[in-house]
Amino acid sequence: MKIPFEPEIFGININIHLILEYLAFFLAFRYYVYLQKQNLDTIPKINKLSIILGAMIGAFLGSRIFAILENPFMPTNFSSLINFLNSKTIMGGLFGGLLGVEISKKIIKEKQSTGDLFVFPIILGIFIGRIGCFLSGTNEFTYGKETSFFLGMNLGDGIHRHPIALYELIFLFFLFIFLQKQKTKKLKAGLLFQYFMIAYFTFRLCIEFLKPNVFFICGLSTIQLLCLLCLLYYHKTILILFKNAR
Repeated sequence: MKIPFEPEIFGININIHLILEYLAFFLAFRYYVYLQKQNLDTIPKINKLSIILGAMIGAFLGSRIFAILENPFMPTNFSSLINFLNSKTIMGGLFGGLLGVEISKKIIKEKQSTGDLFVFPIILGIFIGRIGCFLSGTNEFTYGKETSFFLGMNLGDGIHRHPIALYELIFLFFLFIFLQKQKTKKLKAGLLFQYFMIAYFTFRLCIEFLKPNVFFICGLSTIQLLCLLCLLYYHKTILILFKNAR
């Protein structure tokens, strides 16, 4: 199979990444609805809807804002303006969604933790989306630097690069299994989501060093700075994890 994978049906090139992206949203939402039905909580339905709305708004804004900051540029024509407005990143979406949930909970005065139900649907959604990123090769900025490492692949430009999306797929697979085991330990409400955010943002902080980023602040990319911000947000949980590991 050639990468970028661009199947053609009836003479029309199919954007496999876009299809898998929509599929990721659909299946992740259906998975969330399924888990919600299995979960017996006391949060009023109107509050749940407010929290989901806050998450959606926060994720939308966060994904766009941090994507623009990742590689800032000024659009010079209509085409570049469309690309500018369509820029998005899952990292900004996750952190923006987190802030959106916390703000909406403060507005409606909801005290119960709600993040745990989102964990596995989010992992499923990212996993499916990353398959699309991998198949898109260098058409999507999820490829790595040139490398002689044995896992290096030609992702469409004739250069052997780190297949960052493939690394992430492997990481997400094991993260899903790990968190499923943690779930059986009857953790405090909200802790499973914190574990997910800490693990995923730590992974992305490290893997960004393998990407050919061009915009840096203090030697770090915008995504890495966002990762550090998220880890700082969860510093209390991280300190407890280190104490328990001793």
